[in-house]
Amino acid sequence: MANDIIDTFVAPVCHDQIRILFEDEHLLLINKPSGLLSLSGKNSLNKDSVHYRLVQIYPDALMVHRLDFGTSGLMVVALNKAVNAHLARQFQQRTVMKTYVAILSGHVNNEQGVVEAPIAKDPPNFPLQKICAQTGKTSKSRYSVVERMNHPRRTRVIYTPETGRTHQLRIHSREMGHPILGCDLYGSEQTHAMAPRLLLHAATLDFDHPVTGKRMTAECVCPF
Repeated sequence: MANDIIDTFVAPVCHDQIRILFEDEHLLLINKPSGLLSLSGKNSLNKDSVHYRLVQIYPDALMVHRLDFGTSGLMVVALNKAVNAHLARQFQQRTVMKTYVAILSGHVNNEQGVVEAPIAKDPPNFPLQKICAQTGKTSKSRYSVVERMNHPRRTRVIYTPETGRTHQLRIHSREMGHPILGCDLYGSEQTHAMAPRLLLHAATLDFDHPVTGKRMTAECVCPF
């Protein structure tokens, strides 16, 4: 059973700080560093996380969404339950627009494209997810090529995910035959070793402010 899974991952100490990019009485926009969990999780050794750090300053902070441990970049954080519920609905209704920057192994041939592959949990191989037509949830990612580089061959892309499944962009990159550099779960030993971190960054986030109704457009410069 999935509920019986024991999380044995122990996160190394993250010395990088969370940067507050925007703040009002309702929400925060932050830049999460790579190498920091979004939530502390079930393993008692993993106390440090975005949420743990923020509640020291903002006791009512609630995590609307998550980024993978290795992913850096933009997150929106609610500062009360009503705002959290409003933002959560926007994510569920897919009115939140997100883009990510990634560097992939090899040269992606097409200038742009769409990856559709249903993603399911894979309990025997936790924390891996798997592609499964029978039990997987619909998953869709659009990409566009920004730059192709050599020595070694790699490609910078912009991803626009239309769904938000766990590990979606990492799995879809692998399905393209071009895993994200630095990925420890869905790449080879070689592609994992080609970067000191997962080269995936949440770059932009567009959503409706839950109180004012104004469309918020946030950007966080990619560090790689």
